[in-house]
Amino acid sequence: MFRILWLKSFSIPAVILAMTVSLSAVPAQAVTAFKQAVAEAAAHDADAAAFYRDRKYAPVWTGEGALDKARRKALIEALSRAEDHALPGARYEAGQLLSEMSTARSARALGLVEVALTEAFLTYARDVSSGMFVPSDIDSGMVREVVRRDRGELIRSFAASPDPREFLRSLPPQSPEYLRLMKEKLRLERLVATGGWGAEVPGSAKLAPGDSGPRVVILRNRLIEMGFMGRSATAIYDREIERAVQAFQLAHGLTADGVASKSTIDEINRPPEYRLKSVMVAMERERWLSRANEGREISVNLTDFTAKIYDDGKVTFRTRSVVGKNQSDRRTPEFSDTMEHMVINPTWNVPRSIATKEYLPMLKRNPNAVSYMRLVDARGRTVNRANVDFANYSARNFPFDMKQPPSNSNALGLVKFMFPNKYNIYLHDTPEKRLFNQEVRAFSHGCIRLQEPFQFAYALLARQVENPKEFFQERLKTKRETQVDLEQPIPVHIIYRTAYTQAKGPVQYRRDVYGRDAKIWKAMANEGVVLRSHQG
Repeated sequence: MFRILWLKSFSIPAVILAMTVSLSAVPAQAVTAFKQAVAEAAAHDADAAAFYRDRKYAPVWTGEGALDKARRKALIEALSRAEDHALPGARYEAGQLLSEMSTARSARALGLVEVALTEAFLTYARDVSSGMFVPSDIDSGMVREVVRRDRGELIRSFAASPDPREFLRSLPPQSPEYLRLMKEKLRLERLVATGGWGAEVPGSAKLAPGDSGPRVVILRNRLIEMGFMGRSATAIYDREIERAVQAFQLAHGLTADGVASKSTIDEINRPPEYRLKSVMVAMERERWLSRANEGREISVNLTDFTAKIYDDGKVTFRTRSVVGKNQSDRRTPEFSDTMEHMVINPTWNVPRSIATKEYLPMLKRNPNAVSYMRLVDARGRTVNRANVDFANYSARNFPFDMKQPPSNSNALGLVKFMFPNKYNIYLHDTPEKRLFNQEVRAFSHGCIRLQEPFQFAYALLARQVENPKEFFQERLKTKRETQVDLEQPIPVHIIYRTAYTQAKGPVQYRRDVYGRDAKIWKAMANEGVVLRSHQG
C-alpha cells in the first residue's frame, strides 16, 4: 500500500517527507479515490483542473518514481528558501505541506496533498518569476505591464522537466542585477544581526574638513564600518575622511563635496534595516521588469536622475536627467516601451492640461502673454489672438491647441526622442540647463529632460550613419523640424530604484523621491515579507 520514507534535507534544519505509492499495486477503489480527490481539490483552479484532466489525474508529486521524489524535494527546498528572494515564506506553507504529507494515510488524503503541492508550486513560481503584485494596484504611477508566464504552461513545463531543482532555480530573474541584489541582501542581513554600523552621528550641524572632536570620531568609525575608509585613529576631519565622505556621497546620489552636511549625515545615519528594505523592494521590482541583458537598451532611473544606454548589459553612455515634479499630476510614470525616432528642431505641442491650467489663466489676464506660442484651431489654422475673448473659455471648453515653433528657447530644446506611448512621455533637450546642477532634479511636468541630448543623439545614430555628429548638426542647422527614424528601435525602461548595483563598486542607494518604494514595502509586509538577520 503506502510506503512512507524520511529523507535528510538540504542545508536547513529540517527533514522532508518523501512518500511513495504505487497506484497499480493498490485496489481499484483506492485509485478511484485518489483521482476523485485530485479532481475535487483542483476544481476551484481552472489551470490546475485542466492540467490534471489532461494527464488523467496521474500524480506529479506523490508517485512512486524517482522523478516524483525529486520534484517534491526540490519544491520543499525552494519554498523553504523563499525568504532568500524577499518573498513571504509563510505564504507557501511549506510546514503545512510537510504536515499533510506526514499524515497522509489514504488514497484520498494523498490526492489532496497532490493538489496542495501543485497550488504551492503555482503560487511560488508566479511570485518568484514575475512578482507578487500588479504594480498599478500599489501606485497609479507604476503603470508597468508585467509579463507573467501562463500558470498552466508553468506546471506542464515543470512536469516535463527532467531536472526539477534546476527548473525551480531558473524561475527567478537571471539578470546580474538580481543576483547582486540577493548578495547585498545577505550582506545587510548579517549586518543587522551584528548590530549594524555602530553609533549614529549625533546632531545635525555639518562637519567639514578641519573639524575635530567626538562627532568626527563617530563619523570616522561609521564610515569605516560601512567600508568607505580603512582603519584610522584620527580625531580630525582630515583628507582621508573627506575622501570617504565623498565616496559615500557618490554611492548615495548626494553632491560629492566631501562635506558632511545635514542631508549627508541623515543618509549616513540610516540603519542597515532601512537599506535592506530598499534592496528587497528592488528585488520585487526586478521581477516586474523584462529585460534582455543583451543588445542595446535605454534605462532612466527616476530616483537617480540619470539616463543610460546599455550595450550587452554594460553602460556605454550616461547623462543627467530631470524628471517629473513630486506632484500628483507631474510624477513621471514607470513603464517600458520602444524608442522609434528622434525629432530635431521639434515643435512643442503643448499638452492640454498645461494649456488650460497654466496658459489659459495668463491669456485671460493678458491676451498677448506667452506670445511665442501659436494658437491653432481644430482645422490646424493659426488663430489671431486679437479676435479671441479668452474670458469666454474654461478648461472644459477651450477650443484651441497651443504650439511652440522650433527655436533655441523651445521648451523641448532642439531635439526630442520618441517612444510613442499613451502617457505622452518622452526624452528631450531643454533650455533650462541650470537645473542639472541640482542634487534632486524633479522639476518637469513628467517628461524626461537630458543634460547632454546631442551626445545622446550621436550615440544612438552611431550605429546607422558614418558620422553621427555631422549628420545631426546638418539637420539642426536647417532650423526645420526633421524626423530621423532609428533603423533599429531600442527598448526603453523607465524605472524607479532606490537600490541598484554596479558590476564593480558599492551598491548604490537613492532617496524615495515619490514615496513609491514605501508603498511597495508596506504591501510586501502586509503579505508577510519580513526583515531577517542571521550570522551565516
